[in-house]
Amino acid sequence: FVDWFRMFARGGASILYVGNSSIDITECKDEECQLDLNKDRCILPLSWYTEMALEFDCHASLEVNHNGKDTTFEAVGHLPFSSSPIPGDSEKMRAAMEGREPYIPIEMDQKKIDETVMKYAMACKRMQRSGMDIALLHGGHGNLLAQFTSPHYNKRTDKYGGSLENRARFAIEVVEKTRELCGENFVIDYRISADEIIEDGMHFDETLKLMKILKEHGVDMFNVSAGLHSEGLMKYMRYWLQGPTMARGYNVHWTEKIKDYFQGDIMLTAVGSIMNVDLAEEYLSKGFCDFIAMCRPLMADPDMPKKAAANKSEDIRPCLRCNACAGRLGGPKVINCAINPISGLTSYLRDGEVPIAKEKKKVAVVGAGPAGLTAMHTLIERGHDVTVYEKSDRIAGCVNGAAAPPSKIDMKDYLKWLTLQAQKAVKAGKAKILLNTEARKEMLDLEGYDAVIIAIGAVPLIPKSIPGITKPNVMWAADAETKYRSKVGKRVVVVGAGDIGMEAAHDFAEDGREITGLIDMMQKPMFLRSEMPALLKEAGIEVQYETSLVEVTDNGIIAKGPDGKTFEIEADTVLLAMGMCINYDLVEELRHCAPETECYIVGDAKKVGGDLSAAVNGAFQAALHI
Repeated sequence: FVDWFRMFARGGASILYVGNSSIDITECKDEECQLDLNKDRCILPLSWYTEMALEFDCHASLEVNHNGKDTTFEAVGHLPFSSSPIPGDSEKMRAAMEGREPYIPIEMDQKKIDETVMKYAMACKRMQRSGMDIALLHGGHGNLLAQFTSPHYNKRTDKYGGSLENRARFAIEVVEKTRELCGENFVIDYRISADEIIEDGMHFDETLKLMKILKEHGVDMFNVSAGLHSEGLMKYMRYWLQGPTMARGYNVHWTEKIKDYFQGDIMLTAVGSIMNVDLAEEYLSKGFCDFIAMCRPLMADPDMPKKAAANKSEDIRPCLRCNACAGRLGGPKVINCAINPISGLTSYLRDGEVPIAKEKKKVAVVGAGPAGLTAMHTLIERGHDVTVYEKSDRIAGCVNGAAAPPSKIDMKDYLKWLTLQAQKAVKAGKAKILLNTEARKEMLDLEGYDAVIIAIGAVPLIPKSIPGITKPNVMWAADAETKYRSKVGKRVVVVGAGDIGMEAAHDFAEDGREITGLIDMMQKPMFLRSEMPALLKEAGIEVQYETSLVEVTDNGIIAKGPDGKTFEIEADTVLLAMGMCINYDLVEELRHCAPETECYIVGDAKKVGGDLSAAVNGAFQAALHI
């Protein structure tokens, strides 16, 4: 992890926090590769981290945590501990899926509470011994500290339950013991949910009182988030891990109100979808907070602080909030960014620089989508002579459609960045991009390329066997959002409820069209991380699952439901989002345009549905091999 965090330190971050570090991995564990702070043996490896940070004049720290009831029996071999013997919603779901009764957490007695208080404090002491001067106690999102402070979890009747003062007692003891062991020159940061959102949880008015109590007992600063981890089957997770359709600076209104309540006499860190330096500067200048915390935006571009300081903000690669990074945590897999491949190769590319190739080559890149453009930039850095072929009149491929909905502001920024960086490369004479040029074998053969990267994407799946599917009232959903928007009728039916279909339905509903139907052949998923289902529900659009397209008519479609019966859905326009398929014939033709050992197929041309992360990272790695 030291190499991984080096990119943030090198890029200009002032404080580094390794998240979710366990005070004792034998009793609190919810990630496969968590740091364990329970023994002195952690001090030496932590000192490597601290020394790395000092090299860049940066503070190293950890988020110190015990997740309480959310530790699984399988992870530690015994029942979890909590303030009260009440299983969480995620455990109830696991139990139902496994056909068993939920595991009931052990209510912590006084001996266990005292032991756990000491484990928190000793974890911080070990951090201090490794050279750190700040610790972030995780008291938010339904972790153990919050399982005591929140009335949603804490049902105790002893001195640790009932009133706010009693519910705060455990947290106070942790803070005071940490201060006792670490001294006055050690900064205690405390992560807190300003509002847990859940009905019987800790709400903002009470959180203000809790913060006042904790401040009086030694907390130096607060990291202000919101929501919970696992309750409501992740319903409240969106308040601390926002998706791409949610507002930027999502939780800053809490810090603004907290500053007002304390009349400015409190140190706060704002966190949550603070996507760029301009937003950060705005919140700081208005006095809403004292620090800005970023994770995903810095993964997208770790050099953001340095680029901003050098007045190169236009070159900062923007985060998509796609959460591809977060999705890899449970693997466990190497954490990387969907659009910044170097983030997953920090042990190999420690300085964040692409190595120069030993031999300069003439390389063709076929396709100017995100994969093709990534390949182009990487090949330029490698020192090669690069020509990009794009059959359409614009670059960025599928990103154009993905950026079309008004709510997709992050994707719009990415499209703008892709376009600008490509323009700069061409203007500087580093590469050629040939638009409106469909690359074929005979064309490439004439140029005599040493290597070729095939990044042609995929083509829409349009089953020609379905009667009426070629009628003029039928469009591919992504094309309807970008090229033919004015031709879309007032009533729209969407066939396919994947990302493209759901986004198209929501987009046109927002645009004033009536969505008469949204159907999909698959069974209803038990759980979707996407924000889109909730947005569709708000718009009054319901996905009809296990429903297939039978025929397209002049008046809409005929569909077959899960009961096997057919029915009609009236619409002026039929939007297809039934998936994608590979143009195997073209791929096969192009792969013989260079020596086979120097031909690379990337993105959807290699595997449909591999997503943007697979396309960009695959293209980057292909270019590294040339």
